[in-house]
Amino acid sequence: MQTTKKIEKQINGFQVGEVFTYGQLKLVPDEYRAAVKALSRMTKAGVIKRASTGRYYKPKKSVFGELKPGEDQLLKSYLFQKGKRIAYVTGISLYNKMGLTTQVPKNIKIASRDKRIITKVGSIAVKAVKSYVDVTNDNYYLLEILDAIKDFKNIPDLNREGVLKRLQQKIIELNHDDKRKLINISLKYPPRVRALTGALLTSLGIDSDMVQPLAKSLNPLSTYNFGIQQEELPAIKQWNIV
Repeated sequence: MQTTKKIEKQINGFQVGEVFTYGQLKLVPDEYRAAVKALSRMTKAGVIKRASTGRYYKPKKSVFGELKPGEDQLLKSYLFQKGKRIAYVTGISLYNKMGLTTQVPKNIKIASRDKRIITKVGSIAVKAVKSYVDVTNDNYYLLEILDAIKDFKNIPDLNREGVLKRLQQKIIELNHDDKRKLINISLKYPPRVRALTGALLTSLGIDSDMVQPLAKSLNPLSTYNFGIQQEELPAIKQWNIV
């Protein structure tokens, strides 16, 4: 099949607003030159739009004109590699999405263990931060919770009680195995994260045997200043939180 027709057929199979890259076009090495020309022609014709270097999408038409892809689509190619998740959005953008702050970020942070991602999504800069463990589809949602715990004091417009309740609700929604995974992953985080994670779990009535690895990992003489009151989180004294 001619390269141009091959590309057109594949693009027709993409969803409107779905961002795609050369890697998704299943090209062999000697087809890349023809592919560049084909995508350039399709872009000039308005069939596809360029999201950024090497990234395109089929525009969605509306009564208000063409709609750009959502943030999730624009970031997708940075969060996944060969269909496997390698990164996740963190920082204020994540905490806004979790309902922990109303502030809209000036930049987006993407956490990955090995890949350093620095780019732009529209006018918003994307900055790279290092994750504490390898990121997978089976743990990124746990890393999101732990990042919110880590950044608790720095979340803009912080409503302590509201954020604590939201974090506890996130933990309640986890199944038993995920709670264990949350504890195991938290052992890779700084002591203050382990302490607040332990206090959240203990205040929810989680079995003490389950949270014992957290308690053992902490120096019993250390204290952790979060500015949390006991009426907001009953187990803070047990975890030396002030």
